[in-house]
Order: sequence, then C-alpha cells, then structure tokens
Amino acid sequence: MNISVVVADGQALVRAGLLALLHAASGIEVVGEAADGRQAVHLATALHPDVVLMDVRMPRLDGIAATRLIVGGHAHRGPRVLMLTACDAPEYVSTALGAGASGFVLKDTPPERLVSAVRTVAAGDMLITPVVTRELVETYTRHHRALTLGLNRLGPLTNRETDVLRLVAAGLGNAEIAARLGLSAATVKTHVKRVMQKLGVNSRAQAVVLAYESGLVVPRGRVAAELSDGTSAATVPTAGPGGCPAPSGRREADPLRG
Repeated sequence: MNISVVVADGQALVRAGLLALLHAASGIEVVGEAADGRQAVHLATALHPDVVLMDVRMPRLDGIAATRLIVGGHAHRGPRVLMLTACDAPEYVSTALGAGASGFVLKDTPPERLVSAVRTVAAGDMLITPVVTRELVETYTRHHRALTLGLNRLGPLTNRETDVLRLVAAGLGNAEIAARLGLSAATVKTHVKRVMQKLGVNSRAQAVVLAYESGLVVPRGRVAAELSDGTSAATVPTAGPGGCPAPSGRREADPLRG
C-alpha cells in the first residue's frame, strides 16, 4: 500500500520541488498540497494522509500551530507530521516538540534522505536530525524552565527503560541502542514505546526534551549519569554556529534513526 502524503509549504517553488521529488518516489502518493497552514489542516482532516510534510514557517497559520491541530491528543492515530526547518530558525521548531511532530529534517537534506524520512515517519518511527536535536533542545530548555519536572517524573521507568531514554537523548538510533545494550532492535522499539507511555508523551522528540529537562541528560552534549551497567552513554557532538554542522568537516551521524 502506498504512503499517502500532503505537502505543505508556503513557497510555491519549494513546494513544486517537493511534489516532484515525492511523485517520483516509489510507494509514495501525494494526495494534496497546501500553500498555508489552514489549508494544511483542512487537507489533513479531509484526506487522512499517512504523513504531512510541513514547513515550519507558513502563512495564515504557522506550521507549529497547524501541527498541533492536526495531531491533537492522538499522535499515534492521526497523520504524522514531518517538519521541514532551516538551521537558522530553531526557536520555531522548539515549540513544535510539544505539538506532537514526529520528526524534523533540515531543508538542505539530500533528496534521497528526505524520501527515506517520509518512509520512516510513516512506519511509526521518530526522526530527529542530530543538529536539530541539539539546537531545539537547548532552545526549549532555556525558554521553558518553568516546565521543568525533575527526575521524579522519570520514577515509573525501569533501569533498562532509563538506559534506553538516556541513549535516545544522546542521539542514538534503535539499532545502535540495541547493539549498545545487547538487545534486539524490536525490543528497543518496545522499550521506547513504553517510555513514551509512562512519561505521557506523544513522540520521541518530547521524550528527548523531558530527558534534558529532568537532568538525565545535560544540554550541550554531556550525559549526566552512567547507564545502569556502570558504563557511560554516548555524548552528543557540538554543533557549529547557528545550529549548522560544525565547520571542522566532521560528518554528522545518519539522521534516519529511530
């Protein structure tokens, strides 16, 4: 069965490029296009697509507000929203972490990875580019201190679930977490779902934010505590100015994770 997609971008030229890319991809069917946030909400409600590819900056109704309306309180049942963002605007996307977005990709993402991102989100997995994760989480924690819930929020988690959350927040994908903890990828996916249920969050992105807010992971890439087996979790490398990749020439980890 094809993955149905609504493309929402306020710039006609960009939208046309996205449409051409997705039309050419096997197994993906574009069922609608929106030039503004209100139209995106209308199409998502009327067409029930699997994925809404949403620009953060949209006319009439911005992408974050549109995402909140589309996802509502049922992120696991409604359309999944994959947000497009530019590296110079993390403040827009940070709020979307609480709106239920299923993933974020930068607008300079290679075409083949954008298609893979759509498939990943449609399959029910979460996707966050490491660069976006760092910038958005740090922005979120700076501006939403009043929402800090503390480590007691993590109380319902088992040691293994806490380890999984710590590694998710450190930027590891399910396969890497599985290798790190000696588990199967399917078991890790189950742990991630249980973590989200116990913490009362709708997305992997929100779980990452909570890990930072609670102090389980410290912003700027240092893990606050060891795993339950006494070893340390991976750290998140430092980003360059403005949230763009560091200019040292290092390759970022593959963003198609989860």
